[in-house]
Amino acid sequence: MIDYLIGVDGGGTGTRVRIARAGGQEIAQAQGGPSGLAHGIDKAWKAIGDAVAAAFACAGVAPPPLSSIAIGLGLAGVHNKEWAAQFVAANPGYGALRLETDGFTTLMGAHQGQPGVIVAIGTGSVAQVLLADGEQREAGGWGFPAGDEASGGWMGLRAINHIEQVLDGRKPHSPFAQQVIDACGGNRDAIQVWLGKATQTTYASLAPIVVAHADGDATARQILADAGLEVAGLARALDPSGELPFALCGGLGQVLRAWLPAELRARAIAPHGDAASGALRMIEQHIEKGVQ
Repeated sequence: MIDYLIGVDGGGTGTRVRIARAGGQEIAQAQGGPSGLAHGIDKAWKAIGDAVAAAFACAGVAPPPLSSIAIGLGLAGVHNKEWAAQFVAANPGYGALRLETDGFTTLMGAHQGQPGVIVAIGTGSVAQVLLADGEQREAGGWGFPAGDEASGGWMGLRAINHIEQVLDGRKPHSPFAQQVIDACGGNRDAIQVWLGKATQTTYASLAPIVVAHADGDATARQILADAGLEVAGLARALDPSGELPFALCGGLGQVLRAWLPAELRARAIAPHGDAASGALRMIEQHIEKGVQ
């Protein structure tokens, strides 16, 4: 018997969970470390387990048997079918499980399961649409560094490329460049070591520096302007007519709203809910259909 429902939003930077009783009453939420599948299956389940335990503690509920919990997960990295299969196979004992991309659960949360378009921008990026006939389509989401345009990782990669040119003397120095240089070790040798260890999450840690310097630095400003154009391209690919509700989501969504082309910015709406709430809605519908 399922007594609790859990919705999980897991990415390269962190994990957010929402817990509800089987009747749909939400009782708690919590956060944890990254659970994107690129970090490893065991690490993903550990981060999710820690966040779930924190949420039950917040609710003042003793952790119930996993067999009495249905869990819906929207995770970064699910596009890799091998990773997704390994993750599901490692289910630690949840009574029911549904795994989808973080883009799908973001879509479910943003438009409450109704037709619409989202572009989700965080450590990575992806766009999703749900059409009136029920068809679901996706654009982007190809992963870092080949894709994930406009994401934190993409911004960080652009910032690193800029300081490489600054240190070589190919581009002029600036306070923006110096802050990025300092964040990566302070000199060429240290930056080489940083690059050798850097993950998408590490690159994304530079995105706040880009944002902080956008008002006074032409390079930082251009990175954000280009990100806005990338978002518009993703949205246009899924909704060429521009007739569906559009929401910009994710940790960098609010930041990038100001950098969207005017037409898209004018029709952007605030998401009704986040990806964790979308995952909760997804698992609730899954249980209602009697699927385990």
